[in-house]
Amino acid sequence: MSTSTTARREARTRTRRAPSSSRRLPQGLRAWLRALPFMGPHLVLFAVFGLIPAVFGIYVAFTQWNLVGDPEFIGLDNFRVLFDTDHAFHRIFINGLWNTILFVIIGVPLLIGVPLVLAVLLSRKDLRAANVFQGIFFVPGLISVSAGAIAWNLVFNREFGPVNHYLGTDISFTTTQPWAWGTIFVLTIWAGIGGNLIIYRSAISAVPQELYEVASIDGAGAARSFINVTLPSIRLPLLYTTVMTTTASFNVFAQPLMLTNGGPADSTTVLMMEVRDLAFGGGPSIAGVASAMAVLLGLVLMAISAIQFFIMYRRTDV
Repeated sequence: MSTSTTARREARTRTRRAPSSSRRLPQGLRAWLRALPFMGPHLVLFAVFGLIPAVFGIYVAFTQWNLVGDPEFIGLDNFRVLFDTDHAFHRIFINGLWNTILFVIIGVPLLIGVPLVLAVLLSRKDLRAANVFQGIFFVPGLISVSAGAIAWNLVFNREFGPVNHYLGTDISFTTTQPWAWGTIFVLTIWAGIGGNLIIYRSAISAVPQELYEVASIDGAGAARSFINVTLPSIRLPLLYTTVMTTTASFNVFAQPLMLTNGGPADSTTVLMMEVRDLAFGGGPSIAGVASAMAVLLGLVLMAISAIQFFIMYRRTDV
């Protein structure tokens, strides 16, 4: 056998034994690289329409800017203004934040409790056409809030609305309290319970029937079975919907804008409406103060979400 033939065989043997560059990579990194082409379009959209605007909005909170010239960095001045009790922006911020928190305090329990009760009722074995009722409750969520607000404005209209007509009253629901808040919550519940309803009903259907049978043998009624069996079994969907519903409620904007336009006397003007008016209102833009308000709202939301995670995950580990 010639020397050249032996050298070629040894070279091929070394080539086969040499690990490829992909094998030298950690398994987790290889899996991430394989998934990157599928995640790429979403990551680009998230960066362009989510991450970059959020970072720029935080930067604007530390500047003085009218949306025309170049932003001028002024440090924490915008935040100092919001906490200065003698300044008009402080009163605007506190009023908007209070109205937002009021909406969250009342709206979130309704958006969690109402679909949960409906999901329990629709999960009954003796109920016919449960899917039809589920579809009826879900369809309003597919309609834009603006279109829904127009329809409910007609329902609550003082002159020819069916509510005043059948109740024999003469109430201007959208311009007097507490009816103004009531109309906002009616629109919110009508449009917002469908998604949570589907999540809860799916989670309840996955609860083993043996647990209910054991509870029944122990003498548990419907209410006790719901508290001791159903709720612990769907705690993770409850955690998810609670956090997501709270996040959406803190960002409420369209319902009070379309139904009451913040009235009467700014009693339903939420913080996102104040941010919109300061940054894009009829007068000179005060984008820095508006961004500072949005940043503070985000911090409040992050704190509340962290508390929710802590409380519900601690209950999950018990």
